[in-house]
Amino acid sequence: MATYLEFIQQNEERDGVRFSWNVWPSSRLEATRMVVPLACLLTPLKERPDLPPVQYEPVLCSRPTCKAILNPLCQVDYRAKLWACNFCFQRNQFPPAYTGISEVNQPAELMPQFSTIEYVVQRGARSPLIFLYVVDTCLEEDDLQALKESLQMSLSLLPPDSLVGLITFGRMVQVHELSCEGISKSYVFRGTKDLTAKQIQEMLGLTKSAMMPMQQARPAQPQEQPFVSSRFLQPVHKIDMNLTDLLGELQRDPWPVTQGKRPLRSTGVALSIAVGLLEGTFPNTGARIMLFTGGPPTQGPGMVVGDELKTPIRSWHDIEKDNARFMKKATKHYEMLANRTATNGHCIDIYACALDQTGLLEMKCCPNLTGGHMVMGDSFNTSLFKQTFQRIFSKDFNGDFRMAFGATLEVKTSRELKIAGAIGPCVSLNVKGPCVSENELGVGGTSQWKICGLDPTSTLGIYFEVVNQHNAPIPQGGRGAIQFVTQYQHSSTQKRIRVTTIARNWADAQSQLRHIEAAFDQEAAAVLMARLGVFRAESEEGPDVLRWLDRQLIRLCQKFGQYNKEDPTSFRLSDSFSLYPQFMFHLRRSPFLQVFNNSPDESSYYRHHFARQDLTQSLIMIQPILYSYSFHGPPEPVLLDSSSILADRILLMDTFFQIVIYLGETIAQWRKAGYQDMPEYENFKHLLQAPLDDAQEILQARFPMPRYVNTEHGGSQARFLLSKVNPSQTHNNLYAWGQETGAPILTDDVSLQVFMDHLKKLAVSSAS
Repeated sequence: MATYLEFIQQNEERDGVRFSWNVWPSSRLEATRMVVPLACLLTPLKERPDLPPVQYEPVLCSRPTCKAILNPLCQVDYRAKLWACNFCFQRNQFPPAYTGISEVNQPAELMPQFSTIEYVVQRGARSPLIFLYVVDTCLEEDDLQALKESLQMSLSLLPPDSLVGLITFGRMVQVHELSCEGISKSYVFRGTKDLTAKQIQEMLGLTKSAMMPMQQARPAQPQEQPFVSSRFLQPVHKIDMNLTDLLGELQRDPWPVTQGKRPLRSTGVALSIAVGLLEGTFPNTGARIMLFTGGPPTQGPGMVVGDELKTPIRSWHDIEKDNARFMKKATKHYEMLANRTATNGHCIDIYACALDQTGLLEMKCCPNLTGGHMVMGDSFNTSLFKQTFQRIFSKDFNGDFRMAFGATLEVKTSRELKIAGAIGPCVSLNVKGPCVSENELGVGGTSQWKICGLDPTSTLGIYFEVVNQHNAPIPQGGRGAIQFVTQYQHSSTQKRIRVTTIARNWADAQSQLRHIEAAFDQEAAAVLMARLGVFRAESEEGPDVLRWLDRQLIRLCQKFGQYNKEDPTSFRLSDSFSLYPQFMFHLRRSPFLQVFNNSPDESSYYRHHFARQDLTQSLIMIQPILYSYSFHGPPEPVLLDSSSILADRILLMDTFFQIVIYLGETIAQWRKAGYQDMPEYENFKHLLQAPLDDAQEILQARFPMPRYVNTEHGGSQARFLLSKVNPSQTHNNLYAWGQETGAPILTDDVSLQVFMDHLKKLAVSSAS
């Protein structure tokens, strides 16, 4: 038997699934006593070079209320050519194509190594991918120039048969016709008036009676569909030159902006027109609306701030005091657009580059609900934006785009389990059923979700509930099963279905607590609890969320710690729980729960990425990684602690959003003195270079591209490092130790040591 750690890793590599508990408590009462809910992190499209898709369709259970897909856990009678569904126990006949099967000649979906399998659906017409650029023209000249170049570059990366469209906006919104030769023609809309989808389609001439009967009668012929929308959405290979010229000629918004005013930006109407255009022409087709904006919406529906520069954009303080006058109305406008877009299976990306806030707080639901990207930078003229934008069009090992569209995720469970909800870039499809729990965690009340934009790292947290009563526990040796069915449009425009079926053992928590304990995955549990905390933080007060997390942590320590009553020094946690409290300590200080020092837009940006990244990246966000480079040996990971900041070390910190290189005091002085340029100090030169090379490696692979900070002891940007490390030495206890190692940090935050002491005290006391 492999160790649980190996078992967990193998499952993650094969199925893209990590469970908080890998042996499940067999009754509802015991499951609630475990504190951390039974839940998993699912990466539906985890890249598997060794998993070629099979070219036939899945076999379904014949019971209409079940329709589970044939999998390795089903019981098969090869003689009678029957299989029994492992979810509802219905006996099913194999279809005629399976007549040749036997114990030695099994189809792939019955082999244990194919607990995850991907099918290609041959039916139905294929529809092209669609990219609709929505471009803000109220930018500074050099910003606009850089953005135009990035957009022109992206045309060469798109698949030649994909459709592309262009909408530009400032005070007015322009929808550009792309089929005109030698003349640029656009439809202009007022930026202050909100239009319904029907009005937009009528104004753009998309509902002509001549086109309608044809479109209704035979929507399946793919060659006819582009004809309907050919003026605004054209195949890239046809209009590549035209569009490149058109982008090159884009001017700044011509309306004069007087001193002390903001430019008038009609972002809300521009997005509304983009959504209406795609709704009318290509519902339920893979499409991306890509919004590029360089400032807050200042007029019309969805405006976030007025045009007077002397009234600043809302801050957390304003929101707390209910002083953000446009916020509720704007949020409602963008939520309505996000829901309409999600219904059609399209996704909205936001690329916001400006030094001040751009309204991401109000607009966050657009990418959050549709699975789109959110990218935040200072300017379109930075490598951070240019490289991040280029990475969206990166390809996998088969040469296909790493993007999927219009996915639905369905979860099926065996009778002892119910689904409480999901947290991630998804919206509910409101599909009720016997396996849906009354108690909701995250987006609940359904067994199916829609994910309009997916990539190989998109990850959902899915929460379950054990329903068996305490007096009728599940018999020993039984296994609970869950099936995840993801249907999506692949970037090659094929429709595909990926099916993952997993099972875990049930155990009686009274007699087999040690088994359950040994199978606890503290990394997955920390991320799943953090997602719940961040989800709550969107609607609850910050201190309430922290209190809730603290209570859960104390209860977990009381349940699984070993201690004598009222004796904190006797408290011990087993290896499978030992890291969990420090994850919670760092989570409490993270930008996902602490809004101090971050603008509302920044908090929205951090939370957006936290709710969609996979386990490894999420852990880096909660507890950044710190590497130390010194003359004493090769680079090594060190504690995220102020004691690691030494004068003769270089530190490299990865927080996911930033890569920070920090030179200790002595190293910084040597570099200033130029020792690295002297031939006899060759090794010092290598030492300075090593972290730069490692940082480069991380920067190459990460999406979105992190901010790169190179600083030194006493430098103004050293705050990036100092704010993240555990302040084991502060100005309060600096002289108490007698020895000076590490750097004291000016903060009143408690250190991990103090946090753990409090935790032990509360865990062992009989009062709490």
